[in-house]
Amino acid sequence: MSVTLEEIWSLFKETDRLIKEQAQENRTGFLELRDLISKHAEEARIRSEETEGEFQEVNRRFQETDRKFQETDRKFQETTLKFQETDRKFQETDRKFQETTLKFQETDRKFQETTLKFQETDRKFQETDRKFQETDRKFQETERLLKQQSQDTDRRMAKLSEEVNQKIGRLGGRLGDFVEELIKPAVVRLFQERGIEVHAVSRNVEANNPTLKLAMQIDLLVTNTDTCVLIEVKSNLSIDDVNEHVERMSKFKRLFQAYAGNKVYGAVAGMVVPENVAKYAYRKGFFVIAHKGDSVKFLNDDKFRPMVW
Repeated sequence: MSVTLEEIWSLFKETDRLIKEQAQENRTGFLELRDLISKHAEEARIRSEETEGEFQEVNRRFQETDRKFQETDRKFQETTLKFQETDRKFQETDRKFQETTLKFQETDRKFQETTLKFQETDRKFQETDRKFQETDRKFQETERLLKQQSQDTDRRMAKLSEEVNQKIGRLGGRLGDFVEELIKPAVVRLFQERGIEVHAVSRNVEANNPTLKLAMQIDLLVTNTDTCVLIEVKSNLSIDDVNEHVERMSKFKRLFQAYAGNKVYGAVAGMVVPENVAKYAYRKGFFVIAHKGDSVKFLNDDKFRPMVW
């Protein structure tokens, strides 16, 4: 069972009262005893001088009793001081309890304020969440519209791309024809300058052998009695074009049996021939023909030795 501070304080004051009453009763009794002893001593002295020794003993005992009384009184005073100190400490403890109570009340007030703030914050979060949900709904609607618009745009772009590719294809064909017509007249002169006689120059020579599953087209085919030159013509020559021509060279004699015993050279030509592509084709053993200024010329130097297929 718990005891409150008020109950402890009430018990302390009751104890103090009882101690004071007991001390007062002891003091009164002692005074009465002292008076009685004095009276008896006086009567004894009057009655007989022969009892002097006994009187002295009684007096000694009286003095001893008086000393004990003084000692008791001193201890009572010390006890009173201790009770006063205890009372002071209880009062200090009570003051601290009161301060603690006030602090707890202040803390409780602050907690209540914090609770209100959290409730307000929660309300704002709920409002923010509602706005986010509304924003998300609008984003989804926007995304749906953009997706629909993107699909429409993709369909239009696909159609436009198809039309552009068709036009580019037609333009590319015409450009290729233009480049071939530009290169073809110079071919005779160029190869004759390199010691290769030219008897015929044919455009767009094709072959297809279903049995061998091989097919190819040659833009320009230069021939004489024992030599063939396969020329790949591009408006803008690339490394991929050079590699494809290497494959074309490897299939030539299997598809064109009439030239099986001829020496076969390869050449690449272009309106635009990047320097790195020209060097690459050179290393592959191809003649490299390019349009420079107002003329068409070889980019190969005098040290060049063509590869024979």
